[in-house]
Amino acid sequence: MKDIPQVVEASKVDLVFQTADGPVHALSDIDLEINKGDFISLIGPSGCGKTTLLRLIADLEKPTGGMLRVNGMSPEEARLNRDYGYVFQSPALYPWRTVEGNLKLPLEIMGVEKADQNERAREALEMVDLTGFEKKFPWQLSGGMQQRVSIARALTFHPDLMLMDEPFGALDEIVRDQLNEHFLRLWEQTHKTVVFVTHSIPEAAYLSTKIVVMSPRPGKINDIIESTLPEKRTLDIRETQEFLELSQRIRKGLRAGHSYD
Repeated sequence: MKDIPQVVEASKVDLVFQTADGPVHALSDIDLEINKGDFISLIGPSGCGKTTLLRLIADLEKPTGGMLRVNGMSPEEARLNRDYGYVFQSPALYPWRTVEGNLKLPLEIMGVEKADQNERAREALEMVDLTGFEKKFPWQLSGGMQQRVSIARALTFHPDLMLMDEPFGALDEIVRDQLNEHFLRLWEQTHKTVVFVTHSIPEAAYLSTKIVVMSPRPGKINDIIESTLPEKRTLDIRETQEFLELSQRIRKGLRAGHSYD
């Protein structure tokens, strides 16, 4: 059987921030392998370094120790190669540009030809079920639709790797469930590699092929849980014994790495 390509490889990664009050040890001894097609959720308490780890992969922060590779190269090389799409916690859309205009902006900066910009924007909107909303402005859309535009913008790069920092965290539970189901269908179709930050145990259990459980600062990986759920899932799976057992293991991993006393 052919080996599955490795997209992210972290070995003994540390990150120490220098502040006016002294050094802050954000991440410690991170060992992690992410293979092509994995859907990885990073879950842990606030301040445990989930977003920081995502930012290291994206070359928005630099590790102070250890080795980190993205697609076999340094994070900086992967960034310059535009190997990933990044989805932030908030949509970060320009209100004076249409949906189509927001999607095209990074492509304009990259110097992509106009015809290619139009085609990429059309494809990306189709993937997030927003065909027909090209000429709308962000303020004319719901919060969930704005976040789908943000995902579409990341897809215009045609990245194989998607980095997502709690993209649904600010949405109400009903919309969040809808977007979880929609994005899971999108992942099933494209098999992109996804690294997804969340605080939600049900979200991590529902979406992921692997769940990386992190402990408080300095952030460490406390457990890596392989999902036993089938690839094709609907929200109904959350009522099954298998899903409840997976959620319970995630909860135990969080408790083991965190003192509530």
